[in-house]
Amino acid sequence: MNINTLLKKRNFDKNDIVNLLSVHTEADTDALLKAAYRIKLKYVGNKVYYRGLIEFSNICRKNCYYCGIRSGNSFVSRYNMPNHEIYKCAKFAYDNNYGSIVLQAGERNDKRFIEKVTTLIKGIKKLGKGKLGITLSVGEQTEETLRKFFNSGAHRYLLRIETSNPCLYKRLHPADHVYEIRKKCLQTLSKIGYQVGTGIMVGLPFQTIENIANDLLFFREIDADMFGLGPYIEHKNTPIIKYKNQLWNKNHRFNLTLKIIAVLRIMMKDVNIAATTALQALDIYGREQGLLAGANVIMPNLTPIKYRNSYLLYEGKPCLDEGAEECQHCLEQRIKAIGEKPGYNEWGDSPHFAAKHRYYKKQPD
Repeated sequence: MNINTLLKKRNFDKNDIVNLLSVHTEADTDALLKAAYRIKLKYVGNKVYYRGLIEFSNICRKNCYYCGIRSGNSFVSRYNMPNHEIYKCAKFAYDNNYGSIVLQAGERNDKRFIEKVTTLIKGIKKLGKGKLGITLSVGEQTEETLRKFFNSGAHRYLLRIETSNPCLYKRLHPADHVYEIRKKCLQTLSKIGYQVGTGIMVGLPFQTIENIANDLLFFREIDADMFGLGPYIEHKNTPIIKYKNQLWNKNHRFNLTLKIIAVLRIMMKDVNIAATTALQALDIYGREQGLLAGANVIMPNLTPIKYRNSYLLYEGKPCLDEGAEECQHCLEQRIKAIGEKPGYNEWGDSPHFAAKHRYYKKQPD
């Protein structure tokens, strides 16, 4: 089946996805990316929504084999930003019309951490007069805790599954990291009423195109609302580095990620998809290419420069010495250069979520 015939199909099955992700000629790849971009324009428009990223702590109880801030990495300088610094970052987002922020940290579920996050949510809601949307990315939590965060004012939650294959999940994590718990957490988030975000890393050791096709089907099955898809980039202080010579080359990982973004946009037309920083780590114009492949969200880093070298999930992370002001100007110019426009003063919530929930209340005027 040729690319044009595939793209006319109403629903993709696994074989269709594998075939689309396997296209390799310039003409076929271009056809796929352009089809996805047309769908993006039709269903979510040409606005790029900002999520001001605040990486407020790199202390993590998890020991995932691929992650630079895993608990077992003794070379990391650990930090926990004081609340007043976090509020300062949030105020920058509010003053500069970002519309939304992401509070991200290593995974913890101790009482002190839960209270800190709850306090931050309430404080940021007050600081932003209710106009700043809040996404959380703080890992697996109990239903009680997730409800507490939701009732305090968080309304989006990102929990990347990393892989929907239980066997591959086991190879990438210690024995006490349980795939079913993470999957159930995604279901709980949806039950509570969050806009649910998830995603994968592309090019992990042992990962196959068939695995990724199943991941995309999994995304459709759980009916998530937003996605973060980035190429896997290795970190020298992780156990998985020993498989470095078995990895797909970085150019292949990058191009495959663009194709995955495109296929996901075609499959789930009105969801939010982030053009991740990891794309820019592999190509100077990586985030722009992500947007042109169908992504519509970008996450400028608001974390103070003094902390950034300590929040390295992977090596080669860009913009470590670029302040929030510089980052804002740079991203705005990059977005406009490809014919898109920043979605200032908007939460940029997922139309997919709104379509599922008639009771959904939009951001305050």
